[in-house]
Amino acid sequence: MGSFIKVFFWGLLISFLGVLPLGTLTMAAMQIGIQESVQQAIYFSLGCLVVEMVYVRLSLIGLEWIVKQENFLKWMEWATVFIIFALAIGSFIAATKDGGEGKNVFLQNNMHRFLLGMSMSALNPVQLPFWFGWSTVLFSKKVLKQENSSYNIYIVGIGLGTLIGHGLFIFGGSWLVSSMAGAQSYVNWVIGGIFTITALIQLFRILSGKGISGKMKKLKEENG
Repeated sequence: MGSFIKVFFWGLLISFLGVLPLGTLTMAAMQIGIQESVQQAIYFSLGCLVVEMVYVRLSLIGLEWIVKQENFLKWMEWATVFIIFALAIGSFIAATKDGGEGKNVFLQNNMHRFLLGMSMSALNPVQLPFWFGWSTVLFSKKVLKQENSSYNIYIVGIGLGTLIGHGLFIFGGSWLVSSMAGAQSYVNWVIGGIFTITALIQLFRILSGKGISGKMKKLKEENG
């Protein structure tokens, strides 16, 4: 039981700390919470964490298959850049409309927020090397064991950590907007700026060969 608690805790902690830096999915969750409702933002976050848990499972048992999908991962990287730039533009447009309280045009669709979260998370393959790296560390420390029960509790901890992390942004953003006049306009500008910087960093990584496809190619070479 003690080993299960430990692996659960580490999965939760790594996942929670991993979502704290301002990223695409956390910013999108916060924006949905502000412009729609907390409930819709939670649906979005649940969709994100489901895909993240699947990615973690793949990184644990299917690494050999993953590293062979170099072209597919490269396509996903470019799709991610396009989506982040679209979110940035949508945020800037929202900041200039309706007194700064307009809605991000990218979010003006009828897709269920759970499915939107799954879609956006699936197009974020950077999770693969992140979790492969941490899982390798936990294997080496004998915290994570190569057995299904250990994998399952680890993944549950990861899902909860992601949900808690997203919750901080969702409720924090909603509280900020409700307690400060004109806050939504500022939030839209800030989120737009964060999306723009994130997209530029992602674009630089792709062009410099330091993106997910480049990392997987290097990993493939190291493993023969």
